[in-house]
Amino acid sequence: MIPLPEKSVCITGAAQSEVARPSPRSALQLTADACLAAIADAGLSVAEIDGIATYPGKSAEGGGIAPVSPSEAAEVLGITPRWIFASSEGFSHMAPIFNAVTAIACGLARHVVVFRTVAQASARRQARASTLLSGGRDRVEGNNAWTVPFGAVSPVNTFALYAQAYFDRYGANEAQLGAIAVTSRAHAALNPAAIYREPITLDDYLASRVVSSPLRLYDCDAHVDGATALVLSHRDAAADLRNPPLHVEAMGMAVGGLWTGRHEGDFTSLPAAHRAGEMLWSRTDLTPDRIDCAQIYDGFSIFVWLWLEALGLVPSGEACRFTEGGSRIGLGGELPLNTGGGQLSAGRLHGYGHIHEACVQLWQRGGERQVAGARNAIVSNGGYGYGAMLLRRD
Repeated sequence: MIPLPEKSVCITGAAQSEVARPSPRSALQLTADACLAAIADAGLSVAEIDGIATYPGKSAEGGGIAPVSPSEAAEVLGITPRWIFASSEGFSHMAPIFNAVTAIACGLARHVVVFRTVAQASARRQARASTLLSGGRDRVEGNNAWTVPFGAVSPVNTFALYAQAYFDRYGANEAQLGAIAVTSRAHAALNPAAIYREPITLDDYLASRVVSSPLRLYDCDAHVDGATALVLSHRDAAADLRNPPLHVEAMGMAVGGLWTGRHEGDFTSLPAAHRAGEMLWSRTDLTPDRIDCAQIYDGFSIFVWLWLEALGLVPSGEACRFTEGGSRIGLGGELPLNTGGGQLSAGRLHGYGHIHEACVQLWQRGGERQVAGARNAIVSNGGYGYGAMLLRRD
């Protein structure tokens, strides 16, 4: 049997730049800040880094979605990579991580820095329409051509349909969904780097304006400027580095029909996320009941329900009742969820904030928000392409 590539790879360093709305630092400066800090966190020198990757590469469309290329970052950092990767195609924001795992397992690189940088807060300050799917343009292409003409000028319009369909099929309600935002804010209050730290109540949530029914203001993530970086290393090298290695226990991936404008299912699930979850669990002996904390993609709060079910952490149709009241997803609950505040309160770092938080928890760096004894963490990313990872600390 061919060994699974992820079994040869560990995360050895992780860091974030300043996260702000907006930041006075340029996107390239934020990238350098995060990458240099992650490399130092691993106990490596820049000269030892021989690979670099990001998602999706530098975007010509602007909007702050992808302002830095890996080539630019390598030049500024002084890295001479043997392996480099960037692509807008792939399994969500985790695509460069999955490709870095493969590259390291194949011997193309030994230590790879993977970064994700956004400057959406700065872009929105310059032009509010910059983060819409239409980008303020008269003509749209690709998957956006299937949604924008029908009034879905933001992903919130599309995923509001999922929320309403879930409500209708499973008898869910706004209070159950609102518990995700309220709990995320409670966790963010314990995270000094979070954008929004002022606690909110369920009444605050229900009183907030509706953005796209039934999704409200607090159901939507917060545009920020910031960068996150990870260092991935071969297992043989990881044992000699500064931090206890975090093993990439398993990974799962899938591409969804929404990427090309094709809808799958009945709006109450994400079939591609289910495929990613099935792949993930097929590659490990761990089981869902062994997970100590979950960092679940929350571009909108409805994603949390859909991903919890796709990953088999709760049965289909039960996520709404699992999150109700917030006790089971709080820091002392059955499944502590988005312990740094997630994208709803800590800021929209396109899922990399979730990966960073998983590392924080497994390295016992969480301070007041630390999950006691955390050893196994699950992370999910994406609502068009889909990726999931299991991280394990010995």
